[in-house]
Amino acid sequence: MSRLTDILSLTLPQLRESVEKLGEKPFRAVQIFKWLHEKRAVSFDEMSDVSLSLRKKLSENFTFEHIKPVRLLESKNDGTVKLLYELSDGNHIETVLMSYEHGDSLCVSTQAGCKMGCRFCASTIAGFKRSLEPNEILGQLYETERVTGRHVSSVVLMGIGEPLDNFDNVVSFLRILSAPEGTNMSLRHVSLSTCGLVDRIYDLSELDLGLTLSISLHSPYDEKRSELMPINKKYCISELMAACRDYFAKTGRRISFEYALIEGENDSPEDAKALCGLVAGMPSHINIIPVNKIKERSYRSDRASAMRFCNMLCELGANATVRRTLGADIDAACGQLRREYEN
Repeated sequence: MSRLTDILSLTLPQLRESVEKLGEKPFRAVQIFKWLHEKRAVSFDEMSDVSLSLRKKLSENFTFEHIKPVRLLESKNDGTVKLLYELSDGNHIETVLMSYEHGDSLCVSTQAGCKMGCRFCASTIAGFKRSLEPNEILGQLYETERVTGRHVSSVVLMGIGEPLDNFDNVVSFLRILSAPEGTNMSLRHVSLSTCGLVDRIYDLSELDLGLTLSISLHSPYDEKRSELMPINKKYCISELMAACRDYFAKTGRRISFEYALIEGENDSPEDAKALCGLVAGMPSHINIIPVNKIKERSYRSDRASAMRFCNMLCELGANATVRRTLGADIDAACGQLRREYEN
């Protein structure tokens, strides 16, 4: 017996097609979609203007699963909230709610674990379990707003997992998130971070969704980047930068380059010059991130060293800033809470 699809994973066109197959009028799909994504119904029974017979058909043909919060940590310093969610199969993912001047931003996971193997990342150490379905990515937004009572105004796909390694499900999530009949979030308020799956960057640019693409770069040199990020052995820096330039040419969206600073590894004046050379002529922003401490690695840096490197870049004409550190007192970096809980 095949597994039923979770109804929250369906885009509006997919839901319309499914409703028609059940012998119902297409307009019923909009009714149901609004119940799911605007009114945030948690069961078919709540859909009061949908006939009992249709609700019965829906319950027989679709599942309606929910992720469950099992731990919540809130920073006393800045109000950052870190949530550990349990999925229906017992796997765990992390979600982080962060407060900025422009509103609250939610960092969501796209996979349970990660297979990319980046050396400085806690998410990959615990191992890869599976990719998330669209409903499980959406559930992080819906459940976090319900649990915290806070409104999320932007989303970053920078949590556990590589979004472009879960391409189809992530694209479905984005289409559901931005649908006017539902949550109606502009994808200009969404950032997607990738370690550099070049073929999927080209695929993403063809969709022209309007989101911000963030590239985890971390070194301007192939040898060092391959040591830190195994994906570079498949797609070298020149291939990655060509894909980034193509993305900007097709979408007009400025690229953001994430650069986790590691003392003695990628923080020299030569690194700064080479990094500026890579992004020269491309509208871009370099986001310097003091590397997160994880017990399995000796990598380290601090905000002072990040500021020094940032100043080097700015003096060379680059657009660069140091990422604001949030949730330091609750270890808000991705992967740590999941690993500790499961251990």
